[in-house]
Amino acid sequence: MAPKAANPPPAANPSEHATDRPVSVSTSLPLTPEEQELAHKLKEQAALESELADRELRAANLRAELAAFERQYLHFVGLRYAELDEWRARLAERLAVDQPGNERAQHAAREARALAEETKTVAGEKSSQPPRAFTATLEMKRLFRDVAKRIHPDLTSDRNDRAKRQGLMAEANRAYQSGDQQRLVKILTEYEHSPEAVAGEGPGLELVRVIRRVSQARSRLAELEAEIQQLRRSDLYQLKLRVEEAEKSGQDILKQMIVKVNEQITQAKRRLKIETERAH
Repeated sequence: MAPKAANPPPAANPSEHATDRPVSVSTSLPLTPEEQELAHKLKEQAALESELADRELRAANLRAELAAFERQYLHFVGLRYAELDEWRARLAERLAVDQPGNERAQHAAREARALAEETKTVAGEKSSQPPRAFTATLEMKRLFRDVAKRIHPDLTSDRNDRAKRQGLMAEANRAYQSGDQQRLVKILTEYEHSPEAVAGEGPGLELVRVIRRVSQARSRLAELEAEIQQLRRSDLYQLKLRVEEAEKSGQDILKQMIVKVNEQITQAKRRLKIETERAH
C-alpha cells in the first residue's frame, strides 16, 4: 500500500507578516527639461563665478601694484620734476619781465607756470615717510577672492542687492589695497548674514535668475580683461616693468632718473641766477 501523502502546508496569507520585510519603492522622479537646464546653468554659473573671482583678484592686484608704484615714483622722482618745473617757470618769468614786448616770451612764461602748477598738483606734498610697495599675503588674496566670488554685483539680478554689492566691492577693493584683512573678513561676514543672501522660489524663476547671472558674469569678465590689458599698456606699467627688470641686474632706474633731474635743476638755478644778475 502506497504511503499516504503528507498534507501540503497551508498557503501563505498575502497579508500575513506584511510588515516583516522592507518594501523598496522608488519615489524619485526624472528631472523635467526645465530642471535639467537649471542644473546645467548652475554648473556654468559656478564655473564663471570662480573665474570671475580669479580675474577680479588679478585686476585688484594690478591696480594696487600700479597705485603703489605711482606713489613711490611721485615721492622719489615726481617731486623732483615738480621742483625742476618750478625753477624753469621762474626762469621763463624772469625772461618775460626782461622782455615785456616779446609776446613769445610772455606766452612761454604762462605755459611754464601752468606746467609747474600742474606738476606740483600731480606730485602732491612730500610725505615724511616713503610709500611702501604693495604686497598681498596669500590670506589676503584668498579673502578677496572669497569676497568677489560671493558678493560681486554681476552675480545678482536684483536691483537693490546689486547696488549694495557694488558698494561692498568698492569697499573691498580699498581694503585690499590698504592691506586691511579684518575689513575684508567683516565685509564677507556681514553680507553672508544679510537678508539679501537668502535665495528664492521655484525652478522656473530660478532658471531665469541664473541665466541672467551667467550673462552678467560673462560681461564682467570681458570688462575686467579689457581693463587689465589697458593697464598693462599704460606708460606707468611699462615704466614699472623697466624698473623691475633693471633691479634684476642691479640697476636702480629711479635713482638714475633722480640724478638726471637734479642735474637739470642745478642748471636751471644757475641760468636763473645769471639772468637775474644780468637784469640788475
